[in-house]
Amino acid sequence: MDWVRSSRTADEYRRRVAVWLTHFEKWSAHEIGDMIGVSVQAVWLWVGQYNKHGPEGLLRTGRGGRRWAFLTEEEERKFLTGWDERALCGQLITVKQMHEEVCRRIGKPVSLDYIYRLLHRNRWRKLGPRHRHVKVNLDRQDAFKKNFRER
Repeated sequence: MDWVRSSRTADEYRRRVAVWLTHFEKWSAHEIGDMIGVSVQAVWLWVGQYNKHGPEGLLRTGRGGRRWAFLTEEEERKFLTGWDERALCGQLITVKQMHEEVCRRIGKPVSLDYIYRLLHRNRWRKLGPRHRHVKVNLDRQDAFKKNFRER
């Protein structure tokens, strides 16, 4: 029971309790799943990992990640630096332009969603041209409109 209590996180504690209850208390996976609020499949997975790898089997990290990345993170950053320079010069950049370039670079077609996710991963955001000049004086404009003579 000390092994269960020495867990560092709540998820790790939940996994250890499930394994402990199946091995020492002989409870079924259905009962354990209902008791700790997880699916029966999760209990079976944790017990299987424990039986196969021992206590280290329960320390897995999750299932997420970039398994099918077309470009590495470094290649993505390198690709975006060229576009960054163009944007700083004042050019308008569209996702369709980037899409063509990425397809050429990868060598196969990708969806536009891939480009949007690439931009989001690298913390790019949508910016548009200013709708008003920086040095505009609204009071002077209003005064001009009031005093303007119509012909």
